[in-house]
Amino acid sequence: MGLQGAYIIGILIALVGGIVQARLRSKFKKYSQTPIRSNLSGKEIAEKMLNENGIYDVKVISVAGRLTDHYNPMDRTVNLSEAVYNERNAAAAAVAAHECGHAVQHAKQYSWLMMRSRLVPAVQRSGMIVQIALIGGILLINRFPFLLMLGIGLFALTTLFTIITLPVEFDASKRALQWMRSSNVVSSEELDDSKDALKWAAMTYVVAAIGSIATLLYYVSYYLNRR
Repeated sequence: MGLQGAYIIGILIALVGGIVQARLRSKFKKYSQTPIRSNLSGKEIAEKMLNENGIYDVKVISVAGRLTDHYNPMDRTVNLSEAVYNERNAAAAAVAAHECGHAVQHAKQYSWLMMRSRLVPAVQRSGMIVQIALIGGILLINRFPFLLMLGIGLFALTTLFTIITLPVEFDASKRALQWMRSSNVVSSEELDDSKDALKWAAMTYVVAAIGSIATLLYYVSYYLNRR
């Protein structure tokens, strides 16, 4: 992969990423205006899903920001953004159930989630030095080729993390939608809206993984061509 080719691929991935993000915002804005028949808030849906899956040691809390929703396995909390926590619409229902899907994964020791959780400390530590190693490795490729190899190795760890994230996110959405269907907290039309919202949220992870793989291949190609 030449430098020009890498630039073209990078630009294409950035464009696709921008389109996906814009589409995601559009979808969530649309479905945030679709009330659900059960009239349950995101908080109430999350607590109901947890209880019906026999999970009683996970707290549902509100966090500041937009699209900041996440499940924290360290302190066992489902963190919902203010809009999701308080609102009673298809988008809030989808996000709340999705994050609880991660809690269910944790309770059932879902292998991909466990693998991702074990990688988190290493990815966090490597993130501090990977860019320095890559830039320094390129500048000093002829004198210290090991530096670029180190950067590539650390970046490969990050790429692996983005790949492992894919089955984790898709499975959480699958669990969420199955529960929403069986619990009747939404109508069939509202379920379709929730499914569409989660599909576009998942696409952001797909774009991130593809971008990371393409970047990794560029650095590997650069190293092999300069040896």
